[in-house]
Amino acid sequence: MTNQDLIHHIPTIDTSSLVDKVEMQLLEIFINRGLKTGDVIPKEVELAAAMGVSRTVIRESLTRLKTMGLIDSKKHKGTILTSPNLAQILQRSMIPKILDDETLKNIFEIRLILEIGMADSIFHHITDDDIRELEEITESEPTSTEDVLFDIDHEIKFHGKLYEITNNETLKNFQTILLPAFNFTYDSGLINKPIKKKKHISHKGLVEILKTGNPKKFREAMRKHLDNHFSRLFD
Repeated sequence: MTNQDLIHHIPTIDTSSLVDKVEMQLLEIFINRGLKTGDVIPKEVELAAAMGVSRTVIRESLTRLKTMGLIDSKKHKGTILTSPNLAQILQRSMIPKILDDETLKNIFEIRLILEIGMADSIFHHITDDDIRELEEITESEPTSTEDVLFDIDHEIKFHGKLYEITNNETLKNFQTILLPAFNFTYDSGLINKPIKKKKHISHKGLVEILKTGNPKKFREAMRKHLDNHFSRLFD
């Protein structure tokens, strides 16, 4: 056998730590046993004995699962499976001073795509009270749409209301995750980058379409409303 043949027969070494292995095995056990949110899982000492590892390893593995929002400790009940709050988990990593500019730009792009895509949900849930609130928000908006740039607080308030109207808790929470990227476009100066197109649909224009239009028209209008942002990102 040549050295090359020998190399091909050497198995790769599993470099994952014992805690990694226990963590993955616990997840497999929970899934394979059909456990659901709210079900109690075995105690540390029971898991340690069953898996043949120390309680320290079990404790660290459970701590990781708790950090991921997959389990939680309940008084008088023990440790239970939970449904993770995805927005809360992601928000822990959304630290603008740590994320690089390219990542923040990508996250801001996600925000633009989401706001174009949630038209159907908005039209399905919107009420007359929502319309009135949007009209109040836009009272101070200039009538001209020529190169209008809103201050960040005004922009967040209007678009935040649109997220709220969707009645989708995950989507509403997700907006809070996007705020650091939103701030980045202002703090970095990206919002001041020269653009070729200087007209877009205003907030007031969007409200009018919500009153008389349909999801398709709103999607098209939102795309035009955000066109200046897209131009700054990709031109």
